[in-house]
Amino acid sequence: MNKLDRDLGPLSRRDVLRAGLVLAAGGEALKAGYAAVPDAFARGVYAANREGLRRDQVLVMIQLAGGNDGLRTLVPLQDGRLHDLRPTLSAPSVSHALPLDTEFGLHSRLNGIKALWDEGRVAIVQGVGYPDPSYSHFESIRVWETGDPSRRQLDGWLGRTLAQGYDSAGHPLTGCACGATTTPGMMRDAGSTVAVIQDRQSYGFANDDLQAIVGSVYRETPGIYGALFDTTVAALRGTVAELDRALPPADSGSDAPPSYSQDPGNQLAQALKLGAQLIIAGTGVRLLHVTLDGFDTHSGERDAHDQLMGFLDESITGFYTEVAQQGLASNVLLATWSEFGRRPGENDAGGTDHGSAAPLLLIGDPVRGGRYGRQPDLGRLDDDGNVTYTVDFRSVYQEILETHFGTDASKILGGRFERLRFLNAGG
Repeated sequence: MNKLDRDLGPLSRRDVLRAGLVLAAGGEALKAGYAAVPDAFARGVYAANREGLRRDQVLVMIQLAGGNDGLRTLVPLQDGRLHDLRPTLSAPSVSHALPLDTEFGLHSRLNGIKALWDEGRVAIVQGVGYPDPSYSHFESIRVWETGDPSRRQLDGWLGRTLAQGYDSAGHPLTGCACGATTTPGMMRDAGSTVAVIQDRQSYGFANDDLQAIVGSVYRETPGIYGALFDTTVAALRGTVAELDRALPPADSGSDAPPSYSQDPGNQLAQALKLGAQLIIAGTGVRLLHVTLDGFDTHSGERDAHDQLMGFLDESITGFYTEVAQQGLASNVLLATWSEFGRRPGENDAGGTDHGSAAPLLLIGDPVRGGRYGRQPDLGRLDDDGNVTYTVDFRSVYQEILETHFGTDASKILGGRFERLRFLNAGG
C-alpha cells in the first residue's frame, strides 16, 4: 500500500459526493442497466453523440432566489402612482436611480451594469411572467425551471436542452451548477448529466489523488461491470484533470475562495468566478447555473435589496471583465431569472409581498442593447394588487435557444411564442 492509499483510505461513493464534485448520471444510463456503476463513471458508459447546437456558445443563468423586486431593479422615473403604492420605498429608489432614459433608471447599486448598458451590452425585458401565476415559491420556481405554466412537465428546460443537444453523459462539464450542492431543477432531465461544484476548496480531488479514487471505486464496483470500467475511467481522468486545470488553488495563505467581491457573503461572486475559470480553461462548459439568494423581502426591504443589487453588480461586472479580457465575451450570455416579482404596494413592515411580473436582464456581447416588452400598468392591478404580465417568459427562453444556440425552441418548449429580438443573430 502506498502513502496515498494509507492517507486517504478507502473512498466510498459518499466520499466522492462529499468532496463537492457531483456527477449525476442521466436516467437513460440507469435504464440501460448501469445503475450499480457509481455516478462518476456511469455518465461515461452511456455516452451518445447528439448534434444540433452550436458548440461555442455559453449561457449563464443567474437565479435571483426569493422573488426579485422589479420596481426597485428597473425604476419608473415618471410614474406618480409608484409613490402612492410605496410611500416609503419609492422616494429613495427614484431619486438615486441611474437613468437609462427619461422613463426608467437602474437601481443605484448597478453601476457596472449601467456601464455595460451604455456600451449596448444589456437588454432588459419588461413585464415578464406567465398565465395564472402562482405566488408559492415552490410552484412558481417549478414553472420557471420546467418552462411549463401548466405544471405538467417534470424536466427542466435546460436539462431538456442538454439531453437533446449535447453528449453530457460523456462530457459532464457541459452543464454545470456552480456554488451549489444539488442539481438545479432547471437542469434536470432523465437524459442529461450535470456537474455540481460547490467551490474550489470543496472540490478535493487533484490528479495525484486520482489513482486512489479509481482503485477504491473499482473495489466497490460489481464484477459484472468490470468490462465497462476501463472505458469509463478515461472519462473520469479527463474530468478531474480538466477541473484541476481550470480551478487554480486560492492565493497562498488564504482559505477564502476566489471571488469578484471583498465581501465573503457574496456567494454569487464566488460562483461566477468559478464559472469563469471553467470557461476560460476550455473545459467545454456550455450551460451554467448560479444563484443569489435572499430576495424574499417581506420586511426591511430597502437595505436588504440594496445589498443584493450591489452583490449582483460586482459579480456580473467582474465576470464579464474577466471573460472579455480573455477574448471570450462574444460567445457568453448572462440572463437573470426569479420565480416572481414583488407586489407594487409596500406592506406595513417596510417590505413587499409576492408579486407577478418583473424585468429580466440579459447581459453580454451577444445582446442587442435596449428595453424590450412593455412595462405593466401600475394603474391596472388585479384583485390581489398585482400587475399583469406583458411578456411570456417562454419568449425569453425561445430567443436564447434559437438565436444564441441556433436550435428549434419548439422542441424544448413545446410551442411557439412572441418573438423578442434582444440578441444579435449569429452572435
